[in-house]
Amino acid sequence: MNINIHHKSYPAVGKALAKPAIADFALTLNDGEFVCLVGPSGCGKTTLLNILAGLDKDYDGEIKVGQSAQPKIGYVFQNPRLLPWRTVRENIELVSGKKTSSDTIEALLEAMQLTSVQHVYPERLSLGMSRRVAIIRAFAVNPDVLLMDEPFVSLDAPTARQVRELLMQLWQQRPHSVLFVTHDLREAIALADKLVFLSASPMSVVREMAVPIARSERNNEAAVEAFRQQLKHDYPDINGLL
Repeated sequence: MNINIHHKSYPAVGKALAKPAIADFALTLNDGEFVCLVGPSGCGKTTLLNILAGLDKDYDGEIKVGQSAQPKIGYVFQNPRLLPWRTVRENIELVSGKKTSSDTIEALLEAMQLTSVQHVYPERLSLGMSRRVAIIRAFAVNPDVLLMDEPFVSLDAPTARQVRELLMQLWQQRPHSVLFVTHDLREAIALADKLVFLSASPMSVVREMAVPIARSERNNEAAVEAFRQQLKHDYPDINGLL
């Protein structure tokens, strides 16, 4: 995916003037790459994902995803957005349709440890379980690009860690290009191949860097924290972006 957004503004409301949201934003997401976008609250991260998902077309720029004229985009929102009148499995099938086999859905449910609740309605799920269903739903369409907007926000630390680990296991089984939004640098380091630091509004890329920690060491909290401290020491400008 090649992203070039020259300009995006929030529309004027009442007497307030239009507000610049994104300016001169350029980023390349390679096939199978997991990229975490880190930036301050309100900088435009969700706006960017909405543009990439085709939900917001009011911008000046170009976005290209491979050679496909109609790329498939998976989107995991901050809110799981499950339909309350459909079961877990029905919520997944509604999005995946007939193109996704029953065996594939079974494998995804098993990978996210949700087989036992596939016929349960969302009101009986914990928030952590609902977020796992939302992740399955996004993977089930076999997307060219997977967008994730702070999918673990509001989860307690142990639950967030469990869901992160399940996500990584699923992603390693079924690699997709991922853009993952977070304001938590530890979370970003634990997940990403590449970190992208974003400025305050109007949002642009401040810095990009690879995460050198081996995947096998990403659950090592000491290793993650050591790299976080190194980043904050070597690049003091990122402290104001967290």
